Parts: sequence; structure tokens; C-alpha cells
Amino acid sequence: MSRVSAGARKGANGVKGVDRRAMSVLSGGHLFTDVNQGAVAALLPLLVAERGISLAAAGTLLLAATISSSVVQPLFGYFSDGRSLPALMPLGLLAAGVGISLVGVVPGYPLILACIVLSGIGVAAFHPEAARFANYVSGSRRATGMSFFSVGGNAGFALGPVLATPAVLAFGMPGTLLLFLPAAVMSAVMFLELSRLRAFRPALGNGPEAALSAEDSGEKREEWRPFTVMVGVVTARSVLYFGLVLLVAQYYTVVLGESVAVGNAALSVMLFSGAVGTLAAGPLADRFGRRTILAASMIVLGPLLVAFTYSGTVLGFVVIALTGAAIIGTFGTTVVMGQEYLPARIGLAAGITMGFSIGLGGLASPLLGAVADGAGVRGALLAMAVLPVVGLVMTLTLPRSGDTGERLRKEPRKKRA
Repeated sequence: MSRVSAGARKGANGVKGVDRRAMSVLSGGHLFTDVNQGAVAALLPLLVAERGISLAAAGTLLLAATISSSVVQPLFGYFSDGRSLPALMPLGLLAAGVGISLVGVVPGYPLILACIVLSGIGVAAFHPEAARFANYVSGSRRATGMSFFSVGGNAGFALGPVLATPAVLAFGMPGTLLLFLPAAVMSAVMFLELSRLRAFRPALGNGPEAALSAEDSGEKREEWRPFTVMVGVVTARSVLYFGLVLLVAQYYTVVLGESVAVGNAALSVMLFSGAVGTLAAGPLADRFGRRTILAASMIVLGPLLVAFTYSGTVLGFVVIALTGAAIIGTFGTTVVMGQEYLPARIGLAAGITMGFSIGLGGLASPLLGAVADGAGVRGALLAMAVLPVVGLVMTLTLPRSGDTGERLRKEPRKKRA
């Protein structure tokens, strides 16, 4: 066995912590995949202005992007569980970049819609397999590793508008072609790294017994009941997340009377604080347990939401930063929990927790918008404060005994004996 493969095997079997090189590749791929998701929202108003499509048509594009990128992710996870397909990572990234880059140059609405769907399918293909390998390369510190993987996606989603908007303003709609370049470069890097990444797969092969690290195989059975409850927690959190994406800027402009620029700045603060929260939550979850950190985030979110709705401009920035860290920070933790509940189906678990459940949250956005139309922005935000309570109740029903994070704190002394 080669030196690289031997080191990779150690990581796969839980002897070592996170492999930095492998995780850098996976997180970088995650970043440049989700750039394409983030770009969709930025391109919609430009398509309305430049191509003359209606707002209803723009909403259909957003819905198509949500369904193709999120709701279908479990299908890719299901098929990759039967046979691990690491090539889906660079191919999915490439498809996501091709689709979004062609949006600005294809003629007619049907082809624009097709390009959005192609990009979304590429996003859906990338995530379950990439989350599987993020699990493998993280060794015994899976929550820490998944936090690094997740922060790439958080940063990519936030960077999407930053890259897409200047490109189109500078070169017109054909400027979307520039979005192909980062996707192509990162896809090539991932292709070159595939042989090294494959070496992290557990030595027992791709069967159910090797889904997690060797120390976990045979110790855990599939636990569908807690997995289903956790999906409910993720869905509640996702509804809250998309509600904030929809309403934070509106709160600043409608309630506080600030400019659109200030409102968008507050939303950016929330998203980037979420990336910081993700990096912090992973190690904390490995140290104190997954359920503990998830429950703690739910406990603080309700009061933070109420505080935000009664904050002024400056204090609002502080509160929304803390809110973003709490709500986005546990994204990686719940992916790991899902994979630990379904150790034989970690691709499916990732597809549901990263895609389907989050997609359901996005589909609730029109309802939250209707509540804001009827009860006002502040009223909608206060109504959303109920969601963390629901999430907390469900979180507290999850088994503490299945929390690998807690078991890891107790095992080192036994292993040395």
C-alpha cells in the first residue's frame, strides 16, 4: 500500500483526526458548488430587468432551483449508498457551473429554466457523496470535520451574489459565463484528488458495515425513529432560516426606515456569522455531544429573535450576527447526527438532512411572506420565534446514548488500557 493510502486508511478507521488536505478539497468543492446556488437569487432581478420575464416567472425559476438542488438530493444519496460514486463530486460541481454560466446567454425562458435545473441537479449530485467523504476523512472527529465541510457551503452561498452581480454589471448577461471558470478549476482539482480521496473509504469496502468508521460498524443499527425526529428539527430550523433570509432586510427598510443597502448588509452579517458559528459548533459538538449543542442553539434562538424585532439599527446588527451563528452553526452537526442514526445509509442521510429538509424550509417561504403581508414584518418575525421551541421539544426526545460525541469523551482512557 502506498504511503498516501496508508495515511488515508488511518483516517478512515478513526485513528487520526481530520485530514486537512482532503477536507480542504472537499470544502473547496462545496464552496464552488454552492456559489452557483447563491448566484440564482442575484440573477433573478437581473433577468427581470434585462430579459423582461415576469415576477411569477422569476419565482418559478427559484422554485425550480430549490426542487432540483435540494428536494432530489436523497435520490442521489440512495443510489450512492448502493455503490459509492466519488466521481459525482467533480461532475456535479461541473454541471452546476455549466448550468448557471449559460443562464445569461441561452435564448428564451424555457432554456433559462433548463439551465437552472441543470445547475440544481449538479448541486444535488455533489452533496451526498461529498458529505460521505467528509465523514470518512474526519476520523474520530466527525462533527469538527463536517463543520469545516459545511462552512465551505455557507461561504459559497454568500459569495454567489458577490461574484455574479459584478460580472453581469460589467459585461451584461453574458457575464454569467465567467461563473464557469471557478467551477471548472475546482472540478479539475477534485478529479486529480479522487484517487487519494478513494483511499479514505473504510477497508471493509462499500457495504453497510463500512458506512461509518470501523469502530462504529457493528456497534450501531439504523435508528429511523430518532432520524425522523431530527429531520423535523432540521425542517423547523430551515423554515426559520429562510424566513430570516426573506425578512431581515425588510425589517431594516420597512420597520426601521433604513436604506436597502443597510438591510442587505444586515443579511450578509447574518450569513457570514453563520459560517463562523459553523466552525465553532463542530468542535463543541465533538466535546459536549451533538444533542447538547443542537438543543443549546434552539434555546437561544427564540430570545434572540424577539430581541431582534425590538432592536434598533446598530444593536440589530449584533443580535442578527448571534442569530446567524446559532441557526446556521448546527448545519454540519445535524448532518453528522443523521449519518450516525443511519450508519448504513450515510449518503441518503446526508441527502435528506442537507437537501430535502432544507428544501422543505424553502418551500415555506411564500407562507411566511403572506404572514408578513398580513401581520407586518415584526409580527411575522415574532411568530417565527415559536419554531425554536418546537425544535427544542423534538431535540430533547433524541437519544443521548447514540451520541458518538459523548462516547468519544469516555473512550480514550479505555483504549490506552
